[in-house]
Amino acid sequence: MPTALATVILAAGKGTRMKSDLPKVLHKVLGKTMVARVVAEAEEAGSSRTVVVIGHKKELVEQELEGKKVIFTVQAEQLGTGHAVMMAEPALKDFSGDVLILAGDVPLLTTKTLRKLVKTHRKQEADATVLSAIFDDPHGYGRIIRTPEGNYSHSVEEKDADDEIRKIKEINSGIYLFKSELLFHYLRFIGTDNVQGEYYLTDVLPMMRKDNLKIALQVADDPDEIQGVNTVDQLREAEEKLKAR
Repeated sequence: MPTALATVILAAGKGTRMKSDLPKVLHKVLGKTMVARVVAEAEEAGSSRTVVVIGHKKELVEQELEGKKVIFTVQAEQLGTGHAVMMAEPALKDFSGDVLILAGDVPLLTTKTLRKLVKTHRKQEADATVLSAIFDDPHGYGRIIRTPEGNYSHSVEEKDADDEIRKIKEINSGIYLFKSELLFHYLRFIGTDNVQGEYYLTDVLPMMRKDNLKIALQVADDPDEIQGVNTVDQLREAEEKLKAR
């Protein structure tokens, strides 16, 4: 029997830099909201269960996705990506398979890339797979360090990177695929010992590595695909790039 695929879409943020009171994921790119685009991509990639994590003005997001095959779960306080995924666990408690983690603000992501991510994950029999991207100018992004075999070793945030690591052009997109039971097992152990005092989903990966689990990498064909939209300018840029496709 083929492995089932579920998706968790993180869509709880305010998006304060958008200069609007509308939840960030409800801003439109070429007439379609970002969150509706991401839901459609997940479905087309084969997701049989899609959980949307909502928070800020949640009723507006519910309204936007009315009639779509999604399950809503609420993140009342925005305590980080790890915390957001924890909120999705009850909706997936009877699910067994792979869980795709997506952000609701990546309107340029393609089904092709998601299918490649799933294919790599399963072909390599990985416990988790990270979608990465190669940027000519990776400034501002966390860099990915690979193992000698070419798998994921760890990520280093730019502020913590030395000159040698800063030369690396491969970055972490924040899009992942996990075996469901491992994802929720390791989420129980992450803490908030960081500057923001938040639960980071990325903190799951070093624990998995420590336990000798396999973390694979899939490089996005086009780095634009993984870029989130945080400002009005970036929204316009995303529109232009979609038009040019």
